[in-house]
Amino acid sequence: GTLFKKRIPMVAIAILIALVIAYMTGYYTRGKNGIADLAVFSGFTLLGGSMLRDFTIVATAMNADWTEIKKAGRSGFLALFTGILIAFFTGAFIAFMFGYKDAVSITTIGAGACTFIVGPVTGSALGASSEVITISIAAGVVKAIVVTILTPVLAGKIKLDNPATALVYGGL
Repeated sequence: GTLFKKRIPMVAIAILIALVIAYMTGYYTRGKNGIADLAVFSGFTLLGGSMLRDFTIVATAMNADWTEIKKAGRSGFLALFTGILIAFFTGAFIAFMFGYKDAVSITTIGAGACTFIVGPVTGSALGASSEVITISIAAGVVKAIVVTILTPVLAGKIKLDNPATALVYGGL
């Protein structure tokens, strides 16, 4: 809590530290599974399975509160759909700029830019390669970390101070 004057959520810092540790261990072991390449942590490879991915999706959907969403009104719905379109097309454009030309890869990476949960589900449904699914997850995780860190910094400047503006901001 008190780190960064409670402005940056500890979950964002924890995710960032975990990503750095996974990268460093993968680099150190010259492996493909990050920390799971160390024998003592080999059980971590189970954490990336489709069963846990599907559980995460259901758990996320269970936390959606329809009454709060309705309170945001038309502007909330407009922000949600605008945010989805902006994220998807930004991710798709970046995928295209990095040389992905097939519709499956572009769609999977674009979906991942919306959220790190939607990317792998879309990629699995479309038959995308594991490389493309991994990129879609990375795009969503980077977006989540950036938004989580920047939101408290920007909240006062953009008058993010009530549930309706929070829903509009969250949608975008």
